[in-house]
Amino acid sequence: MPLLNNNILTLMALVATLPALAQTATPPSTTPANEQVIVPQVDRRDIQLPRYASNDFSVSLFAGTYATPNFGSSAVTGLRLGYHITEDIFVEGSYGKSKVSDKAFAQIFPNGGVLPAREVDLTYYNVMAGYNVLPGEVFFGRNNAKISQGYIVAGVGSTTFGVQKRQTVVAGFGLRVIFNRWFSVQADVRDHIYSLDILGKLQSTQNLEISAGISVFF
Repeated sequence: MPLLNNNILTLMALVATLPALAQTATPPSTTPANEQVIVPQVDRRDIQLPRYASNDFSVSLFAGTYATPNFGSSAVTGLRLGYHITEDIFVEGSYGKSKVSDKAFAQIFPNGGVLPAREVDLTYYNVMAGYNVLPGEVFFGRNNAKISQGYIVAGVGSTTFGVQKRQTVVAGFGLRVIFNRWFSVQADVRDHIYSLDILGKLQSTQNLEISAGISVFF
């Protein structure tokens, strides 16, 4: 009996200390679940973000050099009209004009050159499809970014060399930098492939054109 009484007294003492333990317990956190505990002190830079041109049509003027096998290189100028179907896909029509000289042959053959005249006009037109394969950005300084587009093109058309008119296949690549919604500059390398009968034999020729130009979107 004395042992039972001691156990009862001990239990009653533990029950009496429970309210005091509850008051000294650590209160729950009052910080809301969605409140940021650590606020980073970072100074953010203001960067002018580039924007794609919102207009779908473009007009381009270009100039460069046109290399014709056996006749050397000559200046070429032209016009391109484009329609941008999406940000990556576009189509365009091109017209170019150059002059080809046979003065090198005139120095070899005693009767003169192989062309009807010392210089003949070379003109072409073609329809091209293009795809932007390398979209990116070009930075001018730290805070000014402009859009750049590396693209490939391919198409068909017609080339008039003197009195000969030949079907032409064209393929190439280029790089465009868009400065704002209505203006861009670009550089192109294109290969015009067609057949010519100049020296008495029909031969396939590859005529490399390197040009640079400006475009206006509308």
